[in-house]
This record gives sequence, structure tokens and C-alpha cells, in this order.
Amino acid sequence: MSLLAFLDDEAVIPEPASAERARAGLAAWRAAAAGLGGADAAFADALVAEPRGRAFLEGVLGNSLHLGQSLTRAPDQLRAMAERGPEAAFESAVAEVSAEACWRAERGPAAARLRAAKRRASLTVALADIAGAWELDAVTSALTRFADAALASALDHVLHRAAERGVISPPDQDGPACASGLAVLGMGKLGARELNYSSDVDLIVLFDPQRVRHRGPDGPAQDLHRLVRDFIALLSERTNDGYVYRTDLRLRPDTGATPLAVSTVAAEQYYETLGQNWERAAMIKARPVAGDAAVGAEMLKRLHPFVWRKYLDFAAIQDIQSIKRQIDARPGRRGIDAAGHDVKLGPGGIREIEFYAQTQQLVWGGRDPSLRPRATCDALRALAAAGRMDETAARELVASYVFLRRLEHRLQMVADEQTHSLPEDAAGLAAIARFMCFADAAALTDALRAHSRRVESHYAALFAGAPALGGADGNLVFTGADDDPDTLASLERMGFGDAPVVSTAVRGWHHGRIRATRSTRARELLTELMPVLLGALARTASPDAAFRKFDEFLGKLPSGVQLFSLFHANPDLLARLAEIMGSAPRIAEHLSRRPNLLEGLLAGAFGGPPPEPAVLLDDLRRALAPAGDFQDVLDGTRRWQHEREFAIGMRIMKGDVPAERSAEALSDLADAVLAGLLPRVEEEFARSHGTVPGGRFAVIGMGKLGGREMTFESDLDVVFLYDAPEGFGAVSDGPRGLAASHYYARLGQRMASAVSALTAEGRLYAIDTRLRPSGESGPIATEVDAFRRYQENDAWTWEHMALTRARPVAGAPGLRAAAMAGIRAILTAPRDADALLADVAAMRERVDGERHTENPWRLKHVRGGLLDLEFIAQYHLLRHAARHPAILVQSTRAMFSRLGEVGLLDAAEAAALAEATAFLQHLQGLLRLTVGTNRDAERFSAGVRGTLSRAMGAEGFTALEARLVAIQDRVRAGYDRLLAAPAAALHRKREGTDQ
Repeated sequence: MSLLAFLDDEAVIPEPASAERARAGLAAWRAAAAGLGGADAAFADALVAEPRGRAFLEGVLGNSLHLGQSLTRAPDQLRAMAERGPEAAFESAVAEVSAEACWRAERGPAAARLRAAKRRASLTVALADIAGAWELDAVTSALTRFADAALASALDHVLHRAAERGVISPPDQDGPACASGLAVLGMGKLGARELNYSSDVDLIVLFDPQRVRHRGPDGPAQDLHRLVRDFIALLSERTNDGYVYRTDLRLRPDTGATPLAVSTVAAEQYYETLGQNWERAAMIKARPVAGDAAVGAEMLKRLHPFVWRKYLDFAAIQDIQSIKRQIDARPGRRGIDAAGHDVKLGPGGIREIEFYAQTQQLVWGGRDPSLRPRATCDALRALAAAGRMDETAARELVASYVFLRRLEHRLQMVADEQTHSLPEDAAGLAAIARFMCFADAAALTDALRAHSRRVESHYAALFAGAPALGGADGNLVFTGADDDPDTLASLERMGFGDAPVVSTAVRGWHHGRIRATRSTRARELLTELMPVLLGALARTASPDAAFRKFDEFLGKLPSGVQLFSLFHANPDLLARLAEIMGSAPRIAEHLSRRPNLLEGLLAGAFGGPPPEPAVLLDDLRRALAPAGDFQDVLDGTRRWQHEREFAIGMRIMKGDVPAERSAEALSDLADAVLAGLLPRVEEEFARSHGTVPGGRFAVIGMGKLGGREMTFESDLDVVFLYDAPEGFGAVSDGPRGLAASHYYARLGQRMASAVSALTAEGRLYAIDTRLRPSGESGPIATEVDAFRRYQENDAWTWEHMALTRARPVAGAPGLRAAAMAGIRAILTAPRDADALLADVAAMRERVDGERHTENPWRLKHVRGGLLDLEFIAQYHLLRHAARHPAILVQSTRAMFSRLGEVGLLDAAEAAALAEATAFLQHLQGLLRLTVGTNRDAERFSAGVRGTLSRAMGAEGFTALEARLVAIQDRVRAGYDRLLAAPAAALHRKREGTDQ
């Protein structure tokens, strides 16, 4: 009989992967044993002389450098196993860490004792496993039992030290943790008593505020957080002696927002309101492992209804599935190659067996207590016994679990690494095959494939017909506390530039950190929608921007069930919403502020042509009628404007608004806002300052507003005019009367603020009043006669060019008519044609010198762009209006039409210039709606290019860009012919160089 009585006579001894390593390890162990002398030295000599004992040692040492080092550092452990048996040798290691001398020691000695005992315990388990003395259950149970003892000792130590510092006062000084109010729950394999050879320990640390006898100056939460931090450091810090355990506390409630020690009150509230299905699955294995066992047991009892639901909604299973990284497992989904294969997470791996059991436990365990074992194999057997799974399937899964766990242990024994993957290289794979007692790598591969395919088949059959939670690009799984690497890769393939940000935000949704996802049903629906949702956002112009806007939108919803149900029933709604988020920032902002706009989107309320101006104004007046005070007016106007602007944007995106009407619709909306808001501003202003008897006030639109060429984000260029019967000497009749000039200046400022101020409902428009006489240096409101005199006597040519687009939009009808009559008189006054030509051409060259660009997508300033068109039209209006007053219109496009009608421009050329204006203005509006100020076409995503091409009627982005350049070339040629060349000839003539 062998000296190693525990070495099973029938056990196959592994051959050494490296004979040289075996010899070196054997020599090192014998030298260490000889150093101890006596019985240890004699035992070493005798064992080496024994063929089977020597073969076993060479098999261990030749396959694992780590085990060889452990034997050398504890050379007497093998003799203890041989003489007393592995069980007794193991128990001595447990007793060592449990001893009072261990946890009462100073930190350094206590840590050293824990590490040394861990080494002995792990070595004992490994040798018993390799020798065939212990089956898998015995191996994992022993590994778990030592972990329990080590955790208990470490917790006693930190509590003892905390008591010495006066932070806490444990009721039992001889066992500081046992009634401390602080409990440690073991999760995962630790909780199920299934620890592997080099396992992390997953923990949740809880404390009962009523039981913790806290004495520190800070609150118990802060001090216990520090205490747990010390506890973790004691276990996980590495020294020359190694470490005790890698610890993981990321399974605690709401990991990103909670301290390391969580109160039982907070934990219970979290699980009752925000707990997720993957956390229910994790809690199946939860077990008190250290500290106050009563607190831990009571907590698990309180969580019983959370984990074990009697009436589980089967839709929740679709969420439960997402726990699995390769949730879309299908038979033959991909080949199983042993090289590099992950026996835990790979197809047909340990994780699939575990989640096969756990998902069925969640479904049926609420009604059948027999289905609640923590251990995986026990759970599979219980499911089969209860008729919830096929007995053959259970038997096969148990057998595969045993094989895969044994292989996992061998992989980890090699170097004490938490690895689950087979070596990539042939030599490494062959070494593991020998360690597993296979003839060669091919035999190991055949066995692995057989087990993995069997597991994969059973797992896939379990979820047959369930919707896949991945997408065409791969995993889309957001459970747990960490990013799934495969999911990050999937997000990147989909087009998201900052995948970790997306993943973190989505996991936050699943953790219920926003109101919309705080119900279980909302999270279950969200899980089903996730591939479709992310796919829709990924197809937008800017996936990351679209996601940020959607995140902002979702964060403002009071509830998510109704919305997610809508999305589930109406996939097209989700696609339209994603398009808004990615392609129309302005519209997305409105939707984020007012999610109820989605109802109109779903109902198709945004179809057809936009309302007429008079209808808009009546609608605004009705909306403001119930306003209680001026703040209500401001907020109500903003809500109304945002809804109408959203509707216009949706009509543009759907193609319901022709190119020539989109700018007009936005301009009509601005007109209605100014016309509807001005009387309310005047009324509010009069409360403090009265009115000017007989005085009148008006708003004149200039620029894009005056020309009815507004785009999204356009400023409102306005001029405020007034008049009073007594002129500048008039005084208002309010309690704080003001001279007319001051009165209307302050009224103009009040009006500007009413439009541009940021309130809780956002802002309306930015106001620009710099086109008033004397610009920013002049008063904000100008007396109408003074305005006319300035324009007649002091205005520059560029100011008259701006005046061509002046249009009354709000205020007293009589004053508006008088103002326009004066403006018309100024525009129809005879002019020096040469001086006008020279001024306009010089001004265009000056602007080009300051804003020159060769980028065709900078539609305003590039040569051949909108500025050239405006200069051509405005020059001709100023030159010919004296003889042809009918050409006076505010719109650039209409100006060209009129110029062609009266023969001042060739009809074909006028039509071409009008068409170019319409094209560029519509494209400018779309760019504002989609990419904002970004005009670098190389950075336009495929989604942007497609959106622009479709909206502009082009067959593709290349065709659109070619059409854009061709139009700009024609406009540039027209500008050169109509303005630049005549101006150059005039310049040569004036300089005496004309030949």
C-alpha cells in the first residue's frame, strides 16, 4: 500500500507536462523537507522511493508550478495528509484561521496567518482532488468551508481593531462579529458552496442600524464603510506570501450609488422597488457566511417575496435570459475549438448550466420550495424530481458540470490564476490534456466538444422561440455591475463612438436610476426593446448624439411602462423617435421637455400642411387666455411655440412641407409669437408705467424673419418703432411716468427679454436689434420719423440693403402702415447707379475677405452661396425700385421672380436664381435641423448623408454634393456677370484704365 493512503488505487495519475519541472519541483520539496529534519525528511525520502507515490508527485509538480511552490513552502503538509488523511489535514488549516490567536493578532501577523492557512488548505484540496480522493462536491465544499472560516476570522479581526479604536462596541468581546449587527452574505459560488480553486468571493455586507453599537464621531454608514474597506484589504492585499481572497462587492444593491456597507433598511427598500431579475437570480445563492448570522438570515427572510414570486409574469423570463452573456445560444451556433475556449462563459459552458437551473428556479420556485437549492447540481436534480425538466437532461447537465468544473480547477491550479480559458498554443493545450489524464490534446478536445454541445443543445432548447436579446452585431446585454466586453464591441460595430458611456447609461436604466424604469414591468419591456431601440438610434445621423438625447428624454419621463408598451406595439414610432433624437436636435429638445408630444406623433397629428398665420395667432391667443400672471404668459407661449415648432419639424422630416414652405412656416410661427406676446408685454408694462396717450409701438421684422426665410435656430432680427402725438415730449400716465423715448426704450427691452429669456419652459428666440439706427450704440426703440430721417440722410448702403427685407410683424396697425410707407419711400428713391454698384461690390469683397471659405456646405458665405444671391437681388431692387416699385418684396426668391417678370433680369436667369435660392435655403434648413453648425461633409455620418439626399430629392450623397457645387458655380457665374464684372469695369473707368 502506498504511503499516500488517500491516493485512490484506481485513480489515473496525471503524467507530468514537463519532466524538467517535475524533477526541479521534487528536488525543491525534498530539500525543504530535509530542512525540517526528522519525520518530514524521512517521509520525503520514503515517498520518493515508492514508484506510485513518486509518480503522483511528478504528475503534480510537472503540471503545476504553483502547487510545487506551495509544497515547498509547506513541506510537511503532504506528510500530514498521508498520516491523518486529507480531511484531518484540511480541518487543521480551518482551525488555524478560526483560532482566537489569529483574529486577535496585529494586522501583519493576522494577515500572514490567514495566507499561510489558505496555502495549506488549498494545497490539501488540490492534492485530494488530483489523487481522486474527493469528488467535486467534496472539493467545492472544502474550498467554501475554508473561505467561510477565513472571512469570519478577518471580520472578527477588523471589528476587534475597531473596538480598540473606540469606533464600535461589540456585545461579545470573545466573538466580535457574531452579534455585531454587521452581516456578510456570500453570493455566487461562495453562497452555493461551490467555490472553485482560484475563485473570487462575491460578498454583500449589510448592517442593521438598530443593532450596530456604533461609538465613532462619524455616522455608522461612514465608519462601517471604512471598516469594510479594511476587511477587504486584509483579504485581498498581495504580499510575498500571496493573498487570501480576491473580493468582489459589486453585487450589492445599486453598486454605483451605495457605500461598501449597506443598511438593511436601504437594501430592503431597493430590492422591493428597484430589484432586477438578475439580482433575484443572484439572491438564490445568497447565504450568511460571516458576522451576525441573525441579521443575515432575517434579511434573506425579508427578501423571500422578492426572490420567490408565486405568480411570476412569464414575460419576465425574457429579462431573466439577459443575465447570460451568450443569451442567443443556438445548436451549432459556432464551432467549439478547445484552443482558447472559455469553459465558463463560452458556448456550452458552466454559465449556461448555472443559468439553466436558476431561470427555472425563478419560474417555478415561488410555488415549490423543493426547487430552491443553492447548489447547481442539487437544483438540476430537484427540477427533474419535480417534473420541471427531463431527467436525462438533468443527468447529462450534471455530468457536464462535473467535467467542466474539474477542467476549470486544473486550469486554475497551474498558476493559481482566476482563468477559465484553455491555452491558445498547442503545447499549453497538450499540457492541460495530460493534467486531465487524457492521452493528448485531441482526446481532450473531443471530450470538451461532446460536453459543450450537449450543454448548448439543452440550454438552447430551454429558450427556443424566445426573442434574442442580441442584435445582428452581437451581444446587447446590460445586466450586472460591469460592462460586458462583447456588448461594448457590439455597440462599436453598430456605430456608437463611446460604447462605455452607452453601456453605463443603459445599465443605469436597468438599475432603476430614472423614474421611467423603476417598475419591474418597465424594465422587462425595456429589456425586450433594447436591441430594437439601440438599432434605431444607431441608424440615425449621429448615434452618440441620438443616444444622449434619448437618455435625456427618458430621464424626464414620470413612468416608462406606457411608453415602452407603445414602442413594443408600434416599432415605427420608435424608429421615428430615434430619427428625431439623432437628426433634429432642436426638435429633440422640445420632445425632452414635453414627452406628451409623442401622443401626437403616434396619432399622426403632424401630417398635412402647416396652419395659416391667422389660424396660428388665434390658436396662441386661446392658449394664453387662461394665463394667471405674466410668468404664465411667458411659459405658456414657450410651450405653445415648442409644440408648433416640433410639428413643423416633423412635417419637414416626413416630407409633408415643400421646400418653399418650410422657411415660411417657421417665419409664420415667429410672427404669431411676436404678435401674440406683444399685447401681453404692453399690458404688463403698463401696470407700472401706464401708457403714453395716443402712443403706438410696432415690431418690424428684418433679415430672415422679414424675408420669411427662417430656419431652426434663426435669430429674430427686429427693429422697434414708436410714435406719440407730442413727439419726444410725451409722458406716460402711469404711477411711474416716463418720457416717451424712455418709455418705449424700456418697453422694447421688456419685449426683447420676454422673447429671449430662459424660463423653466426654455426660450423662444434669440433677439438681434443691431439693425436699428446707429446699431448697438442707438436706443433700442426708435421714433418712426427719426428712423425715416436716419434712413434718408445717414444710412449706409448696406443698411438700405437690409431694409429691402423689412416687414411689419406686430404692433399698432396704423404705425406699421406708416413705417412701411416710409420704408417704401426710401427704397423707391432714385439712386446713383454707379455709387450703388461700387458699394455693393466692395461690401461683398469685404465680407469675403473676412469669412472666405471653399467649403461648399457653408452655404451662406461660400462664393456662389446665399450671400451672393442676396446681394444680386438687393442690388437690383435698390437700383430699379424707383421706376419699378412692383418689385419690392421681402423674400429673396420672390425678388428674383419679380425681377424676371418686369424684364430687369433675363427670365430664364431669374428663374434659375430663384430655384437656386430655394434649393440652398431648404438645404440650409435641413442642415440646421440635422448637423447644426457642423459643415464638414467628411464627418457627416451615413445616416446624415441619406437623410439629406432623400430630403433634397437626390439619388445619393455624391449626387447631392455634385448638384450643390453645380448650383453654386452657376450662382457664382451670375454674380460675376451681374455685379462683379460691371463693378470691375466701373473701377477701371474711374481709375482711367478702361481701354
